[in-house]
Amino acid sequence: MHHSIITLKLVTIIAERLLEDRLLRTLMELGAKGYTLTETTGKGSRGVRASEWEGPDMKIEALVSEEVAQKIVDHVADTFFEHYAVIVYVQDAAVVRGEKYI
Repeated sequence: MHHSIITLKLVTIIAERLLEDRLLRTLMELGAKGYTLTETTGKGSRGVRASEWEGPDMKIEALVSEEVAQKIVDHVADTFFEHYAVIVYVQDAAVVRGEKYI
């Protein structure tokens, strides 16, 4: 059996846990059909942040079209970068049955 593969964008957002509801709502409003949310820890150029006392950070991943990925990146950057510890990055992802994500 041959399964179709299409190229989508995998948008990954790593952020403080207190942004969970806002970020998940934003993803869905901007066109994501779903997401994966995991707890994560790490250390960046600024070292350990005070927010780590509030629990682990989170990583949100969503498979979306290129258009939706750009909307998400723009919104996250414009809304959260100035005041919160947030990382967002986008990768190409070859997805089996990817049609259900767009």
